[in-house]
Amino acid sequence: MRTLQVRRLGRVPYGEALEMQRALVEERRADRIPDTVLLLEHPHVLTLGVRQGGGRVNILASPARLDELGIEVCETGRGGDVTYHGPGQVVGYPIFDLRPDRQDVHRYVRDLEDVMIRVCSDFRVNAERLPGLTGAWVNHATHGLEKVAAIGVRISRWITSHGFALNVNTDLNFFRLIVPCGISDRGVTSLQRLTGAPIDQTLVEDRLITHLEAVFAS
Repeated sequence: MRTLQVRRLGRVPYGEALEMQRALVEERRADRIPDTVLLLEHPHVLTLGVRQGGGRVNILASPARLDELGIEVCETGRGGDVTYHGPGQVVGYPIFDLRPDRQDVHRYVRDLEDVMIRVCSDFRVNAERLPGLTGAWVNHATHGLEKVAAIGVRISRWITSHGFALNVNTDLNFFRLIVPCGISDRGVTSLQRLTGAPIDQTLVEDRLITHLEAVFAS
């Protein structure tokens, strides 16, 4: 059995969380800490992946507009394109050692998707995978296929960092500033929009912990 340590950190600036992850990766590599999950929320920020220049071409707003809105732009080192993080979103950063029995990148991403799908189900939202794309998606009768949870990971010598972002009570208007994850023909949604009411983010974190333990601790 694997042991998962969970740290619930509240709102943390993106740069601070990035440095925290880097330190924890080295701690995990040295086996000084167990597998660890950071659960937090970021102030408004656009984060850039390593694909095709990080996705800067998919930022639709001007630098002046981003400054006006108080939105930072940060490079990350994770996979994927540009995405948005901000209030109302639960972000999870697993710092896991996938050795010796989980050394499969695709399996790791599918496992994270499984966790997102299970959490959505707890709130009576039917999320699913889409072939060829990452994350958890909802096929809405009016809006079509929309992403409710994004995944972007980094794996260095089988130690993971970065992770997932689940839109809970997120103001979806901020996603209009970008082409989310570089996917122009799919929308973005949130649990609040899908259920029609605000959701207690602490409760969402509780369910995330339950499902992370079920999927990864075995």
